Amino acid sequence: MPATLIALLVFAVVALAVFAVGSLLDQRSARARLIKERLATVQKAPERAPEEELALLRDEQLSRIPALDTLLRRSERVSAIQKSLAQAGMTLRAGNFLGLCVATSIVAGFLALIFSQSNPAVIWFAMLIGLLLPYSYVSYRRNKRFEKFEELFPEAIDTLARAVRAGHAFTTALEMISNEVAEPVCGEFRKLYEEQKFGMPVRDALLNLTDRMPLVDVKFFVTAVMLQRETGGNLAEILDNLSYVIRERFKIQRQVRVYTAQGRLTMALLMGMPPVIVVVMLLLNPAFIRPLFSDPIGHTLLVAGITLQTLGYFVIRKIIKIQV
Repeated sequence: MPATLIALLVFAVVALAVFAVGSLLDQRSARARLIKERLATVQKAPERAPEEELALLRDEQLSRIPALDTLLRRSERVSAIQKSLAQAGMTLRAGNFLGLCVATSIVAGFLALIFSQSNPAVIWFAMLIGLLLPYSYVSYRRNKRFEKFEELFPEAIDTLARAVRAGHAFTTALEMISNEVAEPVCGEFRKLYEEQKFGMPVRDALLNLTDRMPLVDVKFFVTAVMLQRETGGNLAEILDNLSYVIRERFKIQRQVRVYTAQGRLTMALLMGMPPVIVVVMLLLNPAFIRPLFSDPIGHTLLVAGITLQTLGYFVIRKIIKIQV
């Protein structure tokens, strides 16, 4: 085993040991600090002015380890990762997610080390792919959840309009949506209902909905409801018109998918042909394709080919993705 690899392993083991000891020491005092902060908040409560607005705060842990949680809270990028995990409907914490990314990167690096005969370029490229793989999965889950929400959102608006037309209050109608519409709409509207139920102004709760679901349809809905509450008007009629507009947008989006079908098929063929050809050549004539995996020049060409394939994928996806 090379001396450099031994030194890296020793450094990793020592760093993990020091971090584990520090976490255990910090965890013992974490509960005491939390109790002191709560007592200080209760003692300062009588000093507040009666007209001062109190915000409804929700403190989410980024990691179960107190020291790591304190460290991760200093980074806005880590908070954005936690937000993406919540939008994807995953209960995984950002600290665990970052650990998963590091683990997949190390596994990919060891696999590349075994199969590429210690080529540094291939190992670093494999580690980069392994690092980005969990984030790609989260992004895929997030997009699928948004698509499901957009599909069910007109039904939620219709339910809200019927409840308002029947004489129910707006907040009561929100509770009806959380009980009658399927996920993920019911979960988001349940959070909206609970936030205003526990004292948050309806305006702020609606803005939190747009923060959790940054979709055009949700922004239209929140804007329409906020304007109606400030200026008045027939809320049921406004919601009916909004539901009609959203369904018309769906029709246009389906037409766009028909028009861009050729581009999507081209993208699938261009992305699928190289791996299929490599597999077929490995089965029919292994000696012809083996230098691509055993020779250093072949490794460089392999990395360059995968990079160009990835760039081509994003370019074609940008061309065929039309916003409606």
